[in-house]
Formats: sequence, structure tokens, C-alpha cells
Amino acid sequence: MSDFDAIDSLLASVAPEADLPEIAARRALREQAGLSKAQVARALGVSPSTVGGWETGRRDPSGEVRTKYAYLLDGLAAKFAPEPAEPEQADDDPPAVEDADHADTDDHADTVDADDVEVLGVPEPCVLCGNPAKERVAGFPQHLDPADCRPGTPATPVAAEEAAPVRTRPGTRPEPARPSEKAPRDARTARTADRPRTPTRRAFQPSDEPADRIGRAVQDALAEHRGDVEAATAALVKKAIPDAMALLDATRIGGRYEVIAHPWMPDILKKQSSHGADRIWEARPKWTRTELPPGEHEVTALDINGAYLSALKTHLPLGQLEHSSGGVGHDRRRAGVHLITPPHWDHEDVLPNPVGQRDEPGPLWVTEPTLRLLQRLSGPKYGLCEPPEIHESYTSGATEGLLEKFRVALKDARDTAIADDDEVTLEYVKAMYSKFVSTMGESNYNRELYRPDWMHLIRSQAFANLWMKALKAHDEGLTVVRAMGTDELHLIGDWRRVFPEGRGVAEVKVKDVYTAGTADGQHTHPGEGE
Repeated sequence: MSDFDAIDSLLASVAPEADLPEIAARRALREQAGLSKAQVARALGVSPSTVGGWETGRRDPSGEVRTKYAYLLDGLAAKFAPEPAEPEQADDDPPAVEDADHADTDDHADTVDADDVEVLGVPEPCVLCGNPAKERVAGFPQHLDPADCRPGTPATPVAAEEAAPVRTRPGTRPEPARPSEKAPRDARTARTADRPRTPTRRAFQPSDEPADRIGRAVQDALAEHRGDVEAATAALVKKAIPDAMALLDATRIGGRYEVIAHPWMPDILKKQSSHGADRIWEARPKWTRTELPPGEHEVTALDINGAYLSALKTHLPLGQLEHSSGGVGHDRRRAGVHLITPPHWDHEDVLPNPVGQRDEPGPLWVTEPTLRLLQRLSGPKYGLCEPPEIHESYTSGATEGLLEKFRVALKDARDTAIADDDEVTLEYVKAMYSKFVSTMGESNYNRELYRPDWMHLIRSQAFANLWMKALKAHDEGLTVVRAMGTDELHLIGDWRRVFPEGRGVAEVKVKDVYTAGTADGQHTHPGEGE
């Protein structure tokens, strides 16, 4: 390396951080080029969630990554430079298409107001003609008056260099600026007419084919490990967390709501010690019937398929949790965690307590699924308990469909893998959704998403789903013997008339069959035959 190269390298290391376009322009440039967040992320060596953060202003890149990102955006701006608005052509433009998926979310508008003009302290080269412009529109320096946007060279080479520094690849020395010959306006207009327009964002369109994304990952792993199934599976499971986050980003393209990855969290959602837990009670069932009906019985232990996968469909808070107290009641348009006094449960002999087996009496913090389960059971349809008493809440506006496309993509891949007897894909998909749920709290394995509230809500939804299956079995005349965790339900009776058998998410499979009870009335403890 020459002395000049060494000096250039040194200068680059102490140079000020590269300027980035306005936040709205970053996403507009990427979408105008037809690039996904995943493609940009791979080129820059970051995750798609990080790119999403740059585009929404939640964070900004720094150091070398910032330089690369600025270089990319600068190149896109030069490649897809917009024409200034010309009144005489306004009638020929198609009417604006409102993004139906963003119609009621002003905070996440995807279009840039053409009248949003920023006055520049130092002129920058117009993206259309290259001459110095004093205004920036939608992140692009350009002339507001078409009469000012004309071909020609700057007055002096020095002024041209100051106003229009040459864009160079990071790590290389810039070449001296050269006066450029501009085409006549008519020719330039003809060229730009052939440029691709900014793609219209349409509601309910496929989002980067997430199922194909999973299939390609499996094919690449098998190819890399030369068909070694065990090695490919191990490699896929190892990268299940970043792959799940990339899939989430892909399925969120065009979504109505922006995923807030690192909001403020109240103390009740933070661990009390390094090895301790937070104060949220998930209502995990761990129940075994104390007494069986007289006689000897065949008990079937059922395994509930895809419990956490199904639980991704739950009401999740979108933004920062807000505190409320003083008996404000429950707003079903919001979701979060609630301090309640649970109702007394009088059916422990035949059904588990909906809040789980809890030794300490008094109020406790529960999640949205647990609260809604208790409210449902206290309603006129069931009338199994009194309504819970709500003392405090931390909630935010919520939607049940936030992770729906993500869930469906994983479910479809799982169903296809089962149909094709593809154990590699099946294990990969299982690892993606299980690790996604388990690492979104305080985990060192997933730095892209910090939502302990979501983690508790999804797990509680899985527990509530199991509880409702126990209630369904009871209402259909089966004897519920045991309910454990998210996926274990032991029953006496013809369970096949109540639950479909199979490996699908909506089906159950047999885990074990054993005998409990005795003909002489001396009962064995349920489950002893396992």
C-alpha cells in the first residue's frame, strides 16, 4: 500500500459521519428500487429489523455501516431521481392510490408530501441537472422552479467540487470532479419517461413469498452439508432466531402497524434479579384430578400440536404500555398485563383453575389472555365463576392479527413438511417459532426484539388454549384427568368424537395410553401407569 493510500485510509477513519437522507426518503428509495429489507440487510451485514429501525427513525447506523448505508441510498437517489412537478402534465398523471393497509394510521404513512421542502444551508447538486440547488424535496436536493433546472456547467470547477462532491465507493480515493455535459431538457424528459415509477403499495399482496424463504433456507443447508440431514438440521436450528426475525420482517411488509421492537417496559416486566423472574403470572396449568370415577379406566394422553404456533394469534399491544388504575375496567381494544384479584374457583375436582395452581392468595399480575379467559368463563354462556376484579393495568392499543402472516407462513411450511415427510423443514420451523417466543424477552440470543410483554402473552395464550380444550372435553362428557403446560391433556372416554386425530395444528395425536383406577375401588393415582 502506497503512502497516499495509507493517508487516505487514515483520513477516512477520522472523517465525520456520512449524511443520510430524511427518514421518509430512506424507505421510499428502497421500495422505489424494488428491494426488500432483507436484501438491503444482507448487503450491509445487518438484520432486516435493523434496516426497519433506520427507516422509521427508531435508530440510526454509525461507523462503517453508516457509510455503506449512505453510499447505497446515494446511489439509489442518483438512479431513481424524481422529475420536478410540472403543472401542465398534472392532468396526465394517474390519481393517487390510497394504501388501504395504512388508511387509518397517520403515524406510519408510506408516502412523502411533495410540499415538504427543506431549505439547505449549503447548496447541494440537483439530482436532475447537477447544478447547485438550495432546497431539498422529499430528501432529494432539487430546484423548485423548473426554469432554474437547466443544463449547463457550474461557473467554476471549484464551485462544482464544493457543491457536488463526487460519490465514491467507501475506502477509495475520489476522482476530481469533471464538468458534465447535460442533455437538452426534452431528451432528459424522454429518458426519465422510461424509468420505472415508484411501485404502488397495494393492500393484501404477497409479501416476499415467506414460504419460499423457508424452503430456500432448507435447500441451501442441505446443499452446504452435501445432503447430510442431521448436519443440515443442526445448522438450521442454530440460526432459527435470526431467520425467524427475517421472516417476521418479510411478513410485515405492507402491514398496517409498525412493530415497535424496544419500547419502555414497566418494572413488573423486568427480572427482579439476574436469576429471578419478573412479576407476571402466566397461569400455566399443572393439574391432575384428585379422584377418578369408580372402576378401572383407560386413559389417553393427548399431545396438542403446534401449541405455541397457534398462540401467535393473540391480542398483542402495539406500542409502549400505559398505566391505568382506579377501577377503570377493561377496554377490549387494548391489551397488556393487569393486576387482578382472581375469582374463587369451585370446580377443582373436575377442571383445573384457569389461573393455574397458585399457592399465594390475593392480587396478582396476569396477562391479557388470562384476563379474557376469566371474563369469558364468568359470562352468561358458562357462568363458572365471578368476574375478576381489576386494580391496575399496563396496556396499549392492540390487534389480534399482528403476527398472523408470520404464523400462517410457519403453519403452511409445517403442513407441507408433514405432507412431504420432510423432517428437516419440520424441525427448522419448530425451532423458529419456539425460539422466537422464548427469546423475545430478556435474552442474549435475540437483540432485535425486546418484548417481554409479548412473550408472556403468547405463552399465556397457549395455556388458555389448552384450558379451553379441557373445558370442551368436559362439556362433551369426557373425564379430564390431567392438564399440563401447553400441550398435554389426559382424558377418559371416546376422545376421537371430540378432537380430530393427526399431526396438523388443529389436530391432536396420542402420546400415551395407560390404565388408572381399579375394579375394587382402590384407585391408583392418575398417571401412575405412564
